Amino acid sequence: MPDAIVMTPEALAALEAELQRLETDARREIAERIRVAREWGDLKENAEYHDAKNDQAHLETKIKRLREQLLSAEVREAPPPTDVVGFGSRVEVEDAASGRRQTYTLVSAPEADPGAGLVSFDSPVGRALEGARPGDEVGVPTPRGERRLKVVAIGQAGA
Repeated sequence: MPDAIVMTPEALAALEAELQRLETDARREIAERIRVAREWGDLKENAEYHDAKNDQAHLETKIKRLREQLLSAEVREAPPPTDVVGFGSRVEVEDAASGRRQTYTLVSAPEADPGAGLVSFDSPVGRALEGARPGDEVGVPTPRGERRLKVVAIGQAGA
């Protein structure tokens, strides 16, 4: 069995909704595209038909991947606030080199959106911050070398 994918109840609901949409509306749309393209004649030289079949294969792959994520899902509520970084924590860090401050919320991989400050708990940043306390400095491996982050404050996601 694949490794468990830790996620919040909200992430699980979003994943289920996306799977439902793909299995219903998206499948119907592609089936209609294939039906229309077939009516245009010779399938060997029918680019629309081949594009629709290719899109269908991509859709089915995505559906399979989402089903696997659902089977591997381990739903966790964000724990109550503590003084230790963990899943669901909102962490303010300061880059040791630049002094720049950023706030990250540690979430599941499906919820991650680094541009919005939502960092996967399983990412290098998430793994480095796990277990840290305010005042701790952690090292994050990057292609350009280790990046040092100092934990300034810890809060609860959504707080």
